[in-house]
Amino acid sequence: SALFNFQSLLLVILLAICTCTFVKAQAPTLLDRNKTGILGLFWKAARIGERLSPYVSLACIAMAISILLE
Repeated sequence: SALFNFQSLLLVILLAICTCTFVKAQAPTLLDRNKTGILGLFWKAARIGERLSPYVSLACIAMAISILLE
């Protein structure tokens, strides 16, 4: 159902990025061995979270505010 609502889709993407970044920080080998294929999406999400962390955190704050104001 998150595919049909743009705000929910953005929320799922942000949560996936944050979760993958946390998992990579705790257990780096878990995501590093899956750099290709469908599981490579999690590795790429972790890289996005690592490299763009200030922007991801601002996006999380903006999403939280928009959900609270709804």
